[in-house]
Amino acid sequence: MYNAPHHIKRKMIASHLAEDLMIKYKIRSIPVVRGDTVKIMRGNFKGETGKVRKVDVTKQRLEIEGITITKADGKAVSYPVHASNVLITKLNLTDPWRRRKLEERLPEEERKEVEKEAEEQIKEIEEEKAKEEEKEEIPEKKEEKAKEEEKG
Repeated sequence: MYNAPHHIKRKMIASHLAEDLMIKYKIRSIPVVRGDTVKIMRGNFKGETGKVRKVDVTKQRLEIEGITITKADGKAVSYPVHASNVLITKLNLTDPWRRRKLEERLPEEERKEVEKEAEEQIKEIEEEKAKEEEKEEIPEKKEEKAKEEEKG
């Protein structure tokens, strides 16, 4: 397991799906990707829910938003969680390859539903990016106004 190549280790970082997703997609587990919403089932943070921020393939751990520990010097550091200790509650369907693999087992009607859900997620991500860009532009505009006032 530890000497396995990256492309095989990637598949080892898989988690069970929540019961409603298991019924919907007719699959028990799937590799975790960035953007999935997971619920921690074991350990100190049992019951906590958050989005996966990072998947560390070499260490076979996940970083989840909001799951942090405080170091001795006071810094808050994300706590790595093993994929077997989480349950996927919402899938990130923005990746076309992953969407195709999920749709293979589904009838045509359900495939259309999955496509609609994926389009909604893509729109949400675009909206979030637009909001972040606006936040970045606001300080720049303030700086420009300050410079104009100094000149004028």
